[in-house]
Amino acid sequence: MARMIPIAAAIVVMTAGMAWASGGGSAPVSGGSGMASSPRLTPQQMAEMQYNDGLKQQEKADRLRAEAGTATDPKKRSRLETDARKAYGKARGNFENAVKKDATMYPAQGALGYVLRRLGDFEGSLAAYAKALEIKPGYTPAIEYRGEAYLGLGRLDDAKAAYMELFNADRKRADELSSAMTKWVDARRQDPAGVDPKSIEEFSTWLSQRLEIARQTTALLPSKDARW
Repeated sequence: MARMIPIAAAIVVMTAGMAWASGGGSAPVSGGSGMASSPRLTPQQMAEMQYNDGLKQQEKADRLRAEAGTATDPKKRSRLETDARKAYGKARGNFENAVKKDATMYPAQGALGYVLRRLGDFEGSLAAYAKALEIKPGYTPAIEYRGEAYLGLGRLDDAKAAYMELFNADRKRADELSSAMTKWVDARRQDPAGVDPKSIEEFSTWLSQRLEIARQTTALLPSKDARW
């Protein structure tokens, strides 16, 4: 899960404004007009605000999507899915605004890729992940989510490569991708959605082998509680 970015400068501005409003100081004036003038936020600070707002909408959308997945009433499920899409759409707008203000904000690029994938725009999602990785090579959240986008597009070899990269760099993210792969196999067995059933079973065999290797290598790792 992406993390909120603190906006210290914005808090300072708010605090100063509160102090003036309570009589604790004089408000700055502009051009002798007597009108109060607030310090302007930098583009980077505005980008951080948009990013943080986007994360709130993304978390709301994820929660609604999860509720929809367990809803038994069709009308309720449809309503929750609609609300989730609206929240993802708002998050998309926030993240797009963030990267417009600060094109180097790779977490926002990665988060944009995530919500685009949830909205079904896999190609746009891949473009956002590519941008995040261009700015921050080896950024594992983008690698993991990009692997899930590859699954959505049926690009199984690319999804495998993403897993292998994560396995060596970030085992937790590798486990997240393998979990998504397992769900993909189960779903495609029920509905191939145009994927060759033979390819599904070959991918399942590869995944089973990788999961066994992951289990064996995890057992060889020293325990976090080990005393040396």
